Amino acid sequence: MLTPAVSSARRPASRGVGILALGVVVALLYFGRVFFITVIIAAIISFLLDPAVLFFMKLKMPRGLASFVVCSLGLMFLYLAGLGIYTEGVAMLNDLPAYGERINALIDGATGRMDNMEKSMYRSLMPKRFQEEQQAEKDAMARAGTNKKKSPAPAPPTIQEVRVRPEPTPLVNYVYLYLTSFYNVLLMASFVPFLVYFQLSWGDHLRTRVLYLFEGADRHVAGRALAGVAEMVRAYVVGNFLLGVVLSIASSILFASVKLPYWLVAGPVSGFLSLIPYIGLPLALMPPLIAALPMSTGPQLYLFLAAAVALLHLFALNLLYPKFVGARVHLNPLVVTLALMFWGMLWGGIGLVLAIPLTAAIKAVCDNVGSLQAYGKLLGD
Repeated sequence: MLTPAVSSARRPASRGVGILALGVVVALLYFGRVFFITVIIAAIISFLLDPAVLFFMKLKMPRGLASFVVCSLGLMFLYLAGLGIYTEGVAMLNDLPAYGERINALIDGATGRMDNMEKSMYRSLMPKRFQEEQQAEKDAMARAGTNKKKSPAPAPPTIQEVRVRPEPTPLVNYVYLYLTSFYNVLLMASFVPFLVYFQLSWGDHLRTRVLYLFEGADRHVAGRALAGVAEMVRAYVVGNFLLGVVLSIASSILFASVKLPYWLVAGPVSGFLSLIPYIGLPLALMPPLIAALPMSTGPQLYLFLAAAVALLHLFALNLLYPKFVGARVHLNPLVVTLALMFWGMLWGGIGLVLAIPLTAAIKAVCDNVGSLQAYGKLLGD
């Protein structure tokens, strides 16, 4: 039996080990971010497609064949969506000269207005007496210039400058580093379809083998935790997808009503970008404003598009989001903010997208494990 002094001495050591283990986990998540992001995205997609696999299994299909059919349909959907985006992108490339002329005209107009504003402010702020004196000096210099020819100024002495040229960095190094990072991302992304297929076809087998790692009552707790994670992630992804579809349809109808070019692409892109936490509104404004550049209209169209997209975003955030997503996740706003900061710091932009489902999955584990339920309540709303 341990004495109170020994037990109290071991507590700081166990806390130190826990902090060290947490630091190791954070380092692994940072340095192995490409690997972990790939696995997590594949797991989220498999959780999302698993009900479709179960539907085909009810039609007397084997699980492997049902998984293959579902993955094939998903890839076909992505191919058709990519083909539509590619077609619209080619049309936008053909209109690049019009975009360039419009941007130059806007920049020239803004520069002219700024110059006129600066001159008017200068005239309004400077007293009239100083303006008269400056005008008199200009007139006197003009008269003196007409009466006396200016002798050419002597050429300045030539000074030989010694310039130290830095060593040129080979262009091959830049290209190699860029292609290496891009190649790593493409390489990991190419594994996503295979990971999704194997997770779907071997789902029951993998779940059984994972549960065999636990014994007794812990096995039942682990099963509930896995089911809770799958349900939470699936509810979050489905809720966001349905909300994105609603926003895409509303945005497309709005953009088509003002005859916006490429509204078939600008509407869905703006609708789904609006779902990104905190930065969704400025991102959702970019597609319609860029598409409206070739239109020879005044600023009224841009103001209308900005106001309409902002109203759609606020309507979705305050009325639709709590019903589609908030009621399924049960995370308090402070935890959501901290999660966005943490995962965004670790994984950048993709971390902002995955922050809420990852935190919701952690909460689902805490809610189903007795010793961690207090942490689940801390994360919840």
